[in-house]
Amino acid sequence: MTPSIAERVSALEQSHPADLSRDSVLLEGVWDLRWSSSSQPWLRQAPWLENLQVLDPAQKRGCNLLRLRGPFGAIGAISLLADLEVINERRVKVKFRKGGWLGPSLPGIGQLKLLREVEQSFPAWLDITFLDKELRICRGNAGTIFALLRHGSITKDELLE
Repeated sequence: MTPSIAERVSALEQSHPADLSRDSVLLEGVWDLRWSSSSQPWLRQAPWLENLQVLDPAQKRGCNLLRLRGPFGAIGAISLLADLEVINERRVKVKFRKGGWLGPSLPGIGQLKLLREVEQSFPAWLDITFLDKELRICRGNAGTIFALLRHGSITKDELLE
């Protein structure tokens, strides 16, 4: 019998636990959600949707970004900007600050943005449980497990303001 994704994730977490005191530089970059234990549609992987997470721990900033895959992705995206802080060997504190719609870039105007301040009423964090150059597994404050692959063709600077 083939192990489920959840069983494979658990095995990786146990055999090679992440240690951000040693590997925090590996967090930096653009990550593409490939699997989630969540039932929420915006927290799941879909073939037609890019569900990206951008991390820049050195600058203490990050972003979650949802957009359509392919050429329609240029129409716009839903973005949630955050302040990040690595607080120990596993945990990254997340403080959401702005969210909304990012539109296309227009000549002479720049990128259209409809963002507003976010009032975060609860502490948010990610426990990084496995981390290497290509794969990151983490658990969120609500108990959701995420498996993300490094996105090789987009840089963090393209997506962070």
